[in-house]
Amino acid sequence: MTEPAITPDLIASHGLSKDEYQRLLEIIGREPSFTELGIFSAMWNEHCSYKSSKKWLRTLPTDGPQVICGPGENAGVVDIGDGQAVVFKMESHNHPSYIEPYQGAATGVGGILRDVFTMGARPIASMNSLSFGAPSHHKTRQLVNGVVAGIGGYGNCFGVPCVGGEVRFDPAYNGNCLVNAFAAGLADADKIFYSAASGVGMPVVYLGAKTGRDGVGGATMASAEFDDTIESKRPTVQVGDPFTEKRLMEATLELMATGAVISIQDMGAAGLTCSAVEMGDKGKLGIRLHLENVPVRETQMTAYEMMLSESQERMLMVLRPELEAEAKAVFDKWDLDFAIVGETIPEDRFHIVYNGETMADLPLSKLASSAPEYDRPWVETPVPAPLADVPGVDPIDGLRALLASPNYAGKQWVYEQYDTMVMADSARTPGLGAGIVRVHGTDKSLAFTSDVTPRYVMANPVEGGKQAVAEAYRNLCAVGAKPLATTDNLNFGNPEKPEIMGQFVGAIKGIGAAVAALDMPIVSGNVSLYNETDGKGILPTPTIGAVGILYHADEIIGCDVRAGHVALVVGETTGHLGQSALLAEVFSRIEGDAPHVDLVAEAKHGQFIRDNRAMISACTDLSDGGLALAAFELAEKSGVGVTLDASDTPTLFGEDQARYLIACNFDQAEALMIAAGRADVPLVSVGKFGGDQVRFGSVSAPLADLAQVYRSSFAAAVA
Repeated sequence: MTEPAITPDLIASHGLSKDEYQRLLEIIGREPSFTELGIFSAMWNEHCSYKSSKKWLRTLPTDGPQVICGPGENAGVVDIGDGQAVVFKMESHNHPSYIEPYQGAATGVGGILRDVFTMGARPIASMNSLSFGAPSHHKTRQLVNGVVAGIGGYGNCFGVPCVGGEVRFDPAYNGNCLVNAFAAGLADADKIFYSAASGVGMPVVYLGAKTGRDGVGGATMASAEFDDTIESKRPTVQVGDPFTEKRLMEATLELMATGAVISIQDMGAAGLTCSAVEMGDKGKLGIRLHLENVPVRETQMTAYEMMLSESQERMLMVLRPELEAEAKAVFDKWDLDFAIVGETIPEDRFHIVYNGETMADLPLSKLASSAPEYDRPWVETPVPAPLADVPGVDPIDGLRALLASPNYAGKQWVYEQYDTMVMADSARTPGLGAGIVRVHGTDKSLAFTSDVTPRYVMANPVEGGKQAVAEAYRNLCAVGAKPLATTDNLNFGNPEKPEIMGQFVGAIKGIGAAVAALDMPIVSGNVSLYNETDGKGILPTPTIGAVGILYHADEIIGCDVRAGHVALVVGETTGHLGQSALLAEVFSRIEGDAPHVDLVAEAKHGQFIRDNRAMISACTDLSDGGLALAAFELAEKSGVGVTLDASDTPTLFGEDQARYLIACNFDQAEALMIAAGRADVPLVSVGKFGGDQVRFGSVSAPLADLAQVYRSSFAAAVA
């Protein structure tokens, strides 16, 4: 088949700038073939090369005694003792999910699961962080229904519990939803598998499902803004098969036990191209591929299509040749393709041969580690104007407004579509705070949470970045877990705009300061840029996924609220209403500064919760909606009313940080007061639980009435 001529329009359609194309010409000394252009395009786009973000990502703290493997592999690896490790990562599938919600979200789940089991870990938990446009927007309902169905359809069939997540709505996401998927797995700490190839003349083996035309150009599509040609991009979205993925996982883990694997890499973004280049580059080797040996499911596929297809459920491996028969037998047993498609070579070449004809011959190292790297111009986000006076509001009316918003209403409609109990080790499922999964066969458990408040990041990227980490830290501490490490999913608009790049830089600075202060190093992550449509960007949304550990089951802080329990608040309350949920939902005002995050106080208050967890019956952090929403959620979860002494708007709805709400009996409250005094931690009594009313000062409403609003509003907005 004749390849098209290389024209300026063709180069531009591949996302390469004039300067980048000139750099390509200097590297290879000639005009590229069509296949070579596609390979460069795939490896040099934002999604694969991180060319606009690498400079700043390097500033993030990634080390610690608990870290076995930090950023750079398929997923991060953290020691949890007893020779075990937790392997985890979060990654975006934003653009595909907007174009084709079901398959976009489903393959996002599939991709993140492969990242985990490629490292030798069996997945034990998943989460997702979803951002959609205004509920009234004409596409929102379709997107929500499709994305949630896709996540549930893939995850449920694969058989991994969804234990947490978040869903938000804002008009800024009208033209570009966000689908961030998280997965974690367990592995033996001394049996982690990496992607760096080693040894010359070693077989390169294709594993899993066959290659089709779905997803061709997906990584390049994910590195560009949307415009009115969006529908034409539908073929770039991959199609997933969770049952094949389940077989692939079992086959891969069984294969690893044979000792046949030298290195292994998921075929994710840019498919065969990216997986082969990354394996060769990390091992400082070249790769030769013979495309006629690639298993395909469509006829007359070109070299370009094979190299750039993002068909799902595929892996690439460098094999110990003496164990080829044993390895192939494993994949034959699971009815999956096993094909030797190439070999490692000593030269720094990426040599692609198809039926004896060379389709690409490129310096491999220049495709990966020598990709362009930009120091984009950026401007600091201006300090927000001081918040004008906020009128007082009837506190019950204020709470009801929050509960009626799909942003703060109960998300049962979402998580009841997910299997939260499969594998029978879920100790705490979605609904309030962090999810918890028992480490099977041990006394340990792992806690998982996902957090960010985009309006804070928009107003003040540094404090917003800090707050995302601090809220994740608090959610882990609130269930009794010791925070271990984090993964980030950095979703921003066009980095070529200095104000957008300024948001990114500020958020990185805040995240870096927080993970250092709270001993939660970043061990993996993903950057998703160009989240814009017709020049209008999303809210900056640097999602933080965090993992914590509980060494014994009795360390878990439950949600056991009973009549007569005292309500206590850890931390200082000044009544910060800038960028608050109340301001947005009741007054339709997005104003003021984000709340200040005192990282010393965060660390001290979290330690206090963990040190005194035996005296705490229930705990939740205070964040969106302040004390009013947190107290209602604890009450609603247990079916017990609550009375708070305060009735003023700042005390009830302020979003000061480093705060927790505790429920405990009177004797425990006295003991906690003494412990807080010794630890120099602010702790005050704010009310009590009991009865069937939610009462703030002198005003009240039946808990059952408010619970009905809370439980019905989300479905009413999107179902």
